[in-house]
Amino acid sequence: MASVVETAPLVLNVGVVLTAAATMGFMARKIGLPSVIGYLITGLLVSPFTPGFVAENNQLALLADIGVVLLLFEVGIELDLKRISREQKALLWGVPTQMLLGVLIGTPIFLWLGISLSGSLILALSIAMSSSVVIVNITRSPKRATNSMTEEALLGWSLVQDLVGVALAALILTVFGTSETSLVMAIGGLFSFAAIAVIASKILPKVLRAVRWERDLFLIYSISFGLVLAAVGTVLFDIPMALAGFIAGLTINQSRDTDEVRKAILPFRDLFAVLFFVVVGTLIQPSQLSDAWPFALLILVMMVLLKSLPTILIAKLGKMNATPFHLGVGVSQIGEFSFVLGSVAYSQNAITLTQYTGLLLAVVISITGSTILVRRQKVQKQ
Repeated sequence: MASVVETAPLVLNVGVVLTAAATMGFMARKIGLPSVIGYLITGLLVSPFTPGFVAENNQLALLADIGVVLLLFEVGIELDLKRISREQKALLWGVPTQMLLGVLIGTPIFLWLGISLSGSLILALSIAMSSSVVIVNITRSPKRATNSMTEEALLGWSLVQDLVGVALAALILTVFGTSETSLVMAIGGLFSFAAIAVIASKILPKVLRAVRWERDLFLIYSISFGLVLAAVGTVLFDIPMALAGFIAGLTINQSRDTDEVRKAILPFRDLFAVLFFVVVGTLIQPSQLSDAWPFALLILVMMVLLKSLPTILIAKLGKMNATPFHLGVGVSQIGEFSFVLGSVAYSQNAITLTQYTGLLLAVVISITGSTILVRRQKVQKQ
């Protein structure tokens, strides 16, 4: 067992980062900006690329992953998929259309810039995907301007994006030999994990009912179940942790104890989810920004033209029960799965360090922009 002397610096590390994040988040809110911006700045300040205090990034990443799982687990618990499938039918054809459009048009643009075919495909797919974490953050913000139908559409859009994105990523990585998992295995993994989730959905509600009046055990079972099932999906079936956490939440979606589970995990969700944005901020290398900003600007322009505008158009053509502008702005950021894709492309020399930094810079700017713009218009009444 590690001594106090060995663990104290780690405790200090988390404490300092959370204090800094809370302070920067508070300052951001005081000047009318989303607290997310403060969290991103905190990450930049405690990164190894800036002077002063350097946070232990591996530890932060672990806690951030826990936050991502709990965040999407809570969404899975709350989301009414039957209602969405009934009232937002355009999601089933609209999301794949938006993503394929982004990949088919984005890839030739990156090829024209001299990037390899594998790198171009990965970059185009990265732009086509949004951030599940940011979208959830938008729908949970007390200052959001979205109505309930738009929020459901955003969450449904994010879910379908993740499913299509996993399949497309598996196809790209398999074809270019950067993954040991074949496309058939990837799709089979999704179905296998779904089967495990169905089995779990028969067991956990009974366990929760048995310990409902034991508050400590109820809390432990609620959180541990979400973490274990999400980790099983990621470790055994290569499913993105955010998607696995969401599916885990769906398993108790219809349980009588749904509200109690949500209330139990909310404080932990909010605490750990902050670290997700801090970790994003730590990835930026200021020394590369002068060379990376033109590429970041290109990615942002492509994101607007190939994702935001098509989403608005699809919402109108599909007569979705959502505000088209808010839906288009709500998906206008680059997602956490894109970090994985970008790092794979960089490790395989498919893109340069400058291009990878440009992608990360575009992530930060798009997260900031979408969280601000979605608050601009007045909410439309139902």
